[in-house]
Parts: sequence; structure tokens; C-alpha cells
Amino acid sequence: MKKFQNIENHIISLIKGDITLQHVDAIVNAANSSLLGGGGVDGAIHSAAGSDLLQECRGIGGCPTGEARITGGYKLPARHVIHTVGPVYHRGADNASLLASCYRNSLQLAVEYGIRTIAFPAISCGVYGYPIREAAEVATEMVLNFPGLTENFDEIRFVLFSESDLDIYRDIISSSLV
Repeated sequence: MKKFQNIENHIISLIKGDITLQHVDAIVNAANSSLLGGGGVDGAIHSAAGSDLLQECRGIGGCPTGEARITGGYKLPARHVIHTVGPVYHRGADNASLLASCYRNSLQLAVEYGIRTIAFPAISCGVYGYPIREAAEVATEMVLNFPGLTENFDEIRFVLFSESDLDIYRDIISSSLV
């Protein structure tokens, strides 16, 4: 794990690994709009959390793209799951503002629930087809510029699937902290 600390003393961590194994207050689920599980990160989180997560999600009634909802973590090491629905990437569409809303709304929910440590996957970069570099730029900009970041969070962790994704995030974060 490599950590980057900027001049405001907040810490951004980059990890290649499994988001379902993160010991943080909350993990973020790159969910679909039904919140009832699916493939990729969403399926892995639902599988690891157990059937109680699905039961709670059924009671929520879904989530529109760009918004976020919070549930318990159940069998996960994280106390909470923040579910956010990223955009399906379409060239020429307003992808960035929808993806930015996912991060902003997830962080806002975290503040509201007193969550101090949070782990994000690369939202929309799997089956939704968002190019990893573009997504990483949006994600890091939203996190680094979130109002009250240093007062509200002890750690923001990006948990990436591959070494190449990790390298992209590392490059973008390193250049933005110079």
C-alpha cells in the first residue's frame, strides 16, 4: 500500500486488492440502479456481505444514477456500504458530471453518518465502460476538492483491481499533489 499525503495533512491511499476485505468504516459499491446486486464489484460486495444486505437493499427501492444510498455492512469488515450508481459511459455524453456526483454524494453520506475512513472502487470502470484514466481524473478531483475533507476524513482509500489501474491513479494523484 502506498499512501500520499498532501499539504493539508489528509491521506489518500491506493491499494491493489479486494474492496470486500477493507477494514474501513464504509466501502463504496459501484451498484446498479436496482441495488439488488449484479456482477463485478457489486456482486462481490453482495456475496461477501450476505443475504441481509440484499434484504436491506430491497427496502430502499433503488437509486438513480449519480446518487448514493447507505446500508449496513453485515458480514463485511466495513460497518457500512455506500451504494452509488455510476454512469454507463457513452462518448459525447455528460459522463463526468454524473460520475462526479457519485463521489460527491458518497462523501456527503459519509459525513452525515460520521464515517471517517472510506474505500472506493473505480466506479463505472468495469462493465459500464468508463475509461480508467478519465474516471480516475474525476474521482481524484472530487475527493481532493471535497469541502471539509481534512476535517471529516482520516483516510480515503482507492482500491483498484489491477496494477495498471493502480499506476494510473498513482500518476494522477502524484501530479495533483505537487
